[in-house]
Amino acid sequence: MDRTRWLAAPITKYHFQVAIGALAIAHTNFSTDQSALLALKAHITSDPQNILTANWSSASNSNICNWIGVTCGARHQRVTALNLSDMGLAGVIPPHLGNLSFLVVLYANNNFFNGPLPQELSRLRRLKAIYFQENNFTGTIPSWFGSFPKLQTFILSGNGFSGSIPTSIFNLSALEIISVSSNQLSGSIPREIGNLTMLKGINLDDNKFEELPNEIGSLGQLEELFVQENALKGSAFVPVLNISSLTTLTLFGNNMSGSLPDNICEHLSSIRRFSLGRNQLDGLIPSKLWQCKELREITLGSNNFRGSIPKSLGNLTYLTKILLGDNNLTGNKFGGVS
Repeated sequence: MDRTRWLAAPITKYHFQVAIGALAIAHTNFSTDQSALLALKAHITSDPQNILTANWSSASNSNICNWIGVTCGARHQRVTALNLSDMGLAGVIPPHLGNLSFLVVLYANNNFFNGPLPQELSRLRRLKAIYFQENNFTGTIPSWFGSFPKLQTFILSGNGFSGSIPTSIFNLSALEIISVSSNQLSGSIPREIGNLTMLKGINLDDNKFEELPNEIGSLGQLEELFVQENALKGSAFVPVLNISSLTTLTLFGNNMSGSLPDNICEHLSSIRRFSLGRNQLDGLIPSKLWQCKELREITLGSNNFRGSIPKSLGNLTYLTKILLGDNNLTGNKFGGVS
């Protein structure tokens, strides 16, 4: 293309109409985002810090990109992030929020939002992070949460969700962090969790899960697994003993039984925090636990372990905390171990 000739071309009626049309589309999109945010404001029943009330204005000349909690993209001036964290807001999430089509990050944590989440949120195809923790949402986790192809962080902790985790969540191939702790979820973790090959952290604490699927052992990038205070039973810990990337394994406060294999460190080469306290585990404390050379914390208290404390634990040079109390151990105390 001859750039000089292109720049010198006269502005025709056609070019003018195209330019006007582009401006109209941009204005329409801007208005769409403003309408969505104002709909959210209208559904807020309590704004104790007077943040949205005083700052989000319906005036035609009000620039939403300057509103508290709103971030816009530099190119299109569309809303890309919405941060409502720690505002003490109460109310419901309206379906209009699904019109924020450029939204990438949605923070609504530490508020008092309640009611069902509208399915229209599934239209937010650019979302990479959802933070809905510490609210009053109830019911089952909607299956349409599996509609976000770019989602990396998914946080629903501290609500009143019940039932099981929908299998659709485990189709989100980009997911790295999932936390649904402190809800009322139950049953088994779906086997489809093995599809989430990018997962680095899972927090399922304070629910009623009874089983970990074998497929969880295939998560080759998983670093942190929290399943404290659930209803895990039997040898539920076995599937996770093959995850060499694990740095934190916390299964404290369940109903697990059986003994720990002596070669437990064979695959847990990166483990730093290891907590299986307050279960019904028995047998001997593994004599080769010293081979987990990165260990900082060991919690095995309140079980039925017997025998003596392996002297080889003294080889764990990074160890700062070891809790073995309330077992059936014999012999002399090991270096002040409790």
